[in-house]
Amino acid sequence: MQNPDLAAADTLKAAILEHPEAVLADADVLRALIGAQDKADRNVVDLRARFLAELEGQLGSLENTHRTVVAAAYENLSGTNQVQRAVLTLLEPDSFAGLLDALQRDLPPILGIDVVRLCLESGAQDVDLPHPVITPMKPGTIRVAATGSPTTPQRAVVLRAAGPHTARLFTGAAGRVKSEALLALDLGAGRLPALLALGAKDPAHFSPDQGGDLLNFLARALERVLRRWLT
Repeated sequence: MQNPDLAAADTLKAAILEHPEAVLADADVLRALIGAQDKADRNVVDLRARFLAELEGQLGSLENTHRTVVAAAYENLSGTNQVQRAVLTLLEPDSFAGLLDALQRDLPPILGIDVVRLCLESGAQDVDLPHPVITPMKPGTIRVAATGSPTTPQRAVVLRAAGPHTARLFTGAAGRVKSEALLALDLGAGRLPALLALGAKDPAHFSPDQGGDLLNFLARALERVLRRWLT
């Protein structure tokens, strides 16, 4: 008859060989094995080295995750501060001309971009440019520029690389634009659509995989400022 202790040892050995990861993942088991180092053969020492290697790998993974989380949090905080400064800048002018100046002169350095255009649709045949930041557009062309189609619903924020409509949106400054953010503006009932176009010379500055919540907030704030002056 087999010794019960030997049978239990064989069962335990078979279980460990079948699921060695269970031993490595159990801190209590590993502490007991490491504590038995003086009474065991060198396999226990090898196991400790494996355990330490596992811990080092986990620590490295945690450090990478920590750096990623901190970087994302910092980027989000930085973006929030930029948009808050931009909104305060747009609220400050006491004239419509001052608002247009702020869009052209102050918004690019605050947001870290290179070009800003306020695209306004107009039914007039000949549009006199009141300010270089304004891009006049024919009715229906803003949606086409933002979506590529006159029937595709336009999103509030479009982030993408420069494309076939960049020249139309940014006019003479289009050569500097490699990526763009297009913010739809609703100026109120009875008024044609508008668009705030932000251009960057960095191709990676705006891309579809980025979040647009902060830029959407900027657009909603600008809508309200523009409605006040248009009224």
